[in-house]
Order: sequence, then structure tokens, then C-alpha cells
Amino acid sequence: MARQKGIIKLKGTIGDITFYKTQDGHLAREKGGIDAQRIATDPAFQRTRENGSEFGRAGKAGKILRSALRPLLLNSADSRMVSRLTQAMVKVIQADTTSVRGLRNVIDGEAELLFGFEFNIRGKLGTSLFAPFTATIDRVAGTLDADLASFIPSNMLAAPSGTTHFKMVSGGAEVDFEAETFVVSTSESVILPWSTAATAAINLSNAVTANSTSPLFLALGIEFYQEINGQMYPLKNGAYNPLSIVKVDSGV
Repeated sequence: MARQKGIIKLKGTIGDITFYKTQDGHLAREKGGIDAQRIATDPAFQRTRENGSEFGRAGKAGKILRSALRPLLLNSADSRMVSRLTQAMVKVIQADTTSVRGLRNVIDGEAELLFGFEFNIRGKLGTSLFAPFTATIDRVAGTLDADLASFIPSNMLAAPSGTTHFKMVSGGAEVDFEAETFVVSTSESVILPWSTAATAAINLSNAVTANSTSPLFLALGIEFYQEINGQMYPLKNGAYNPLSIVKVDSGV
């Protein structure tokens, strides 16, 4: 892979060189690789096929989880979140100790490995929120709660420059990775001033199916705002809004 230089940037293929654009700039690479038919049938590529199958399963699982939490991700995600989540799902699948290689899956893996996953690398919950909180999943009742005691925002929130207000957001997702279905519930606080005035206690409760056997995920995040002439505007289009998975119950 080579980086294109000069005023004119190329796209497409010339001879054996393919020119393309990525987030890292305009690049070029030589065409090549092993024939796809050989990879699909040659016994020598059995491990490659197994790895490909599990990687595809990880990508699909990540997409289902993203779809479940989409109401929150619209305001809190970085440009590489999809690939990072797929990589995390690969680790979940590789933790499956019961299925044969190539057939390992999320259900028999360790969904708890997604605990602490940050959906926005530019604004992590772990480096934005210093107020203590509790994250609770009650599988029998079907409730996923995040609770914060009273705190002083200017002391306990590392807010981006220009912030005047914020709100806490949460989402609870029940995800059936095999059926590719989900149930999701979201909640949010009122918009609060980022100031030295202490907040009231905040409870964010999300309800899914009671007694579900599917994996349950609780996400917690912050949305930052700037007040201008009495109107609230998402700060920098939400570029620094953190969102993290703060509790997981695999159901296994």
C-alpha cells in the first residue's frame, strides 16, 4: 500500500495498480492475491475459511448490536467504531470453548468481554464522567438501570470546550444474535447546566422482556450542548459525546 502524492488524486485501476480513497488519504496498491475459488475449496485454506466464517459472524453480531443501540449511536460514535466493535466481537466468539473452530459464536462465547466498550474513541465515558454510578441488570424483571447520586457537573464531568449544558442518556438492549432480533429501551435525563450547582439524583431505567434468556447490554452516555440565545445546540455535532457499555449479562 502506497500513499498518493501530488495535486491530482486518482481513483480506479490502471494496469495492476488500484487507486482509492480512505480516511487516511488517497492510497494505491498492486492488484493480486489468491484466487477466491482456491480459498473456497483447497484443503490448505481450511483455517482461512474457518477464520473467515467467524469474522463474518462477528461482523453480523456487531451490526445487530449497533442496530439495537442506534438511537444513542446517532449522537455518539466515531468513524472507526464499526471495525473496533467487530474486533471486539471476534474476541467474544473466540472465547467459545464448546463449538468447533469455524462454528464458534457469540451465544456460546463471552459477551461480557464487551463490558467497557467505548463507542466514541474521541470522547470516552471513562475519561469524561467521574461521578460514581451504579449499573444494574435485573433479568427477571427485565430492567436495566443506571443510577447516579447527586454530583457537581463542573467537578465531575470533563466537558469539551464550549459546553454549557449536558444530559445523561442510557439504553438497555436485549439481543438475540441467532434470530437477529432485539428489544431496546432508552432513557435520558433533562438537559442540565454544566455548572457548580449540584444535580439531583439521576435514575435512567430501561425495560426489556422479563425473564429473557438473550444477552442483555446496558449503555450509558453523555450528550453535550451549547446554549445560544436560549436555544440548545449539540456541541460540535456530538463529536465528543461518550457512550459506553457499562453492564453485560450474557444469559448463559
